[in-house]
Amino acid sequence: MAILVDRETRVICQGITGAQASFYTERAISFGTRMVGGVRPGKGGSRHLGLPVYDDVAAAKADTGADASVIFVPRENAADAIIEAIAAEIPLVICITEHIPVLDMIRVRECLAGSATRLLGPNTPGIITPEACRIGIMPREIFRRGRVGIISRSSTLTYEAVWQTTDAGLGQSTCVGIGGDPIHGLGFVDCLELFATDAETDLVVLVGEIGGSEEERAADYLSGPAYPKPVMAYIAGEHAPAETRMGHASAIIQAGSGAAAGKKRALRGAGVRVVDSPVDIGAAARDLLAR
Repeated sequence: MAILVDRETRVICQGITGAQASFYTERAISFGTRMVGGVRPGKGGSRHLGLPVYDDVAAAKADTGADASVIFVPRENAADAIIEAIAAEIPLVICITEHIPVLDMIRVRECLAGSATRLLGPNTPGIITPEACRIGIMPREIFRRGRVGIISRSSTLTYEAVWQTTDAGLGQSTCVGIGGDPIHGLGFVDCLELFATDAETDLVVLVGEIGGSEEERAADYLSGPAYPKPVMAYIAGEHAPAETRMGHASAIIQAGSGAAAGKKRALRGAGVRVVDSPVDIGAAARDLLAR
């Protein structure tokens, strides 16, 4: 069934009447995603895009049985939207909003602890299982059903990894964007654990970047008991200058830590096949699977 989402996943959209939310909800519906409703305070009882609109997440879940929510809410209100979904015990929450204040995300992290909710993001392009479920802003045209799992911190490089594996004739089982903000939900290790037991995934691709320690944590995890599937990686930002933020809030090398070279070294030490250019992802993936 791939991981986290499949064709049975029932999805609501928080902020559904906004322009971006409307656009991507329509695209999700056309993809075949089971969009079952939306949330917009003060609009409860109305309909939008043919879907029922509710005043709050708890009411939406009670009426639709939603097990996932995608959040298109401005950053000043996004943390409260995540916390509302956690309180309603939505199993999977995908927050597209970027640059939510760090103090707000600390509140979110506290609410997540011990909850029934898994969070993707914030600042994520979303998640997609080809031919089954698309939640977020990923372009559907480049995806193809296959057996490569992709986990990425970068939206644009997610699409490059997808295209590379599609062009190589491999396709994807599930593609997960974990988000580029410094405080976020699921990370590389969480997704690696899920892919490890997924019968539809034969290879996992990690797309990392400078800053933070997600890649090093993944290397520590993969250095433990033998991982059941081959893993490969690409790390962006090798030539980025120190102390300069490169796009994402967490993509910055500080005090000598977070550099691409160290991340590559750690992953290679854990037995991961690391490529030096994103254009090599497809060929390297095909080679690993052939072995």
